[in-house]
Amino acid sequence: MPPLFTSLTLLDGVAFIWFILLWWGYGWLTDRRQGAPTSLNQHMLRIRIRWMTNMLYRDNRVMDSMLMGHLIHSVSFFASTTVLVLAGLLGVLASSDSAYKVVMELGFTQPTDKAVFEAKLLLLLAIFIYSFFSFTWAVRQFNYTIALIGGAPLDPGDEALTTAKAAAKMMTLAITSFNRGLRGYYYAFASLGWMIHPYAFIALVALVTYVLWRRQFRSAAFDAVARYSAHGMGERPMGGKSQSGM
Repeated sequence: MPPLFTSLTLLDGVAFIWFILLWWGYGWLTDRRQGAPTSLNQHMLRIRIRWMTNMLYRDNRVMDSMLMGHLIHSVSFFASTTVLVLAGLLGVLASSDSAYKVVMELGFTQPTDKAVFEAKLLLLLAIFIYSFFSFTWAVRQFNYTIALIGGAPLDPGDEALTTAKAAAKMMTLAITSFNRGLRGYYYAFASLGWMIHPYAFIALVALVTYVLWRRQFRSAAFDAVARYSAHGMGERPMGGKSQSGM
């Protein structure tokens, strides 16, 4: 049997399963759950429909293009930063002997075999690889959103709501991918607790999940967005043509 499996304790296995369940469960709760809006992300879909509907009735859509460019720039920044993080982790993994010695000499870390330490580094590496692919997929989907905006009819008429919903849905898919990448950063920080002790890992994963949950369902930002999207706001086209540049 490989040294890793003989070195892992039952507590390590429980901590790892806890990590997977909370990360996956929170993602399902905020990204895949259907029905009436209950999270900040779900309310934001209505806001984006309103944005895209207003865009259709604007003669000058330069501001919309600038806002999309800002979003793409933010996602690209995180994708580039993730590459640097991956390079650093690969460097630590390549010199794992010295890194293992330093971590074990900290005094507050649980003694483990080198194979387990390297597995913890590989977990970090896997999380950031996942984040990188999420960020790059978000950039692609933002490009698709730009195409939908560019192809939007100048006189939408009865197609306004359909066009707005299509563009808003594509933008939401892009932002969902971006959020998944950011979520990877949060859980990567939580996984650092495994370097100390499995109990620290379990506690940090629970803390990170609670922080993310509170921001999605109980924050001031949630209250502000929920009030704005109340009564189906953004799900119907505007009554007529807005003034130029508005």
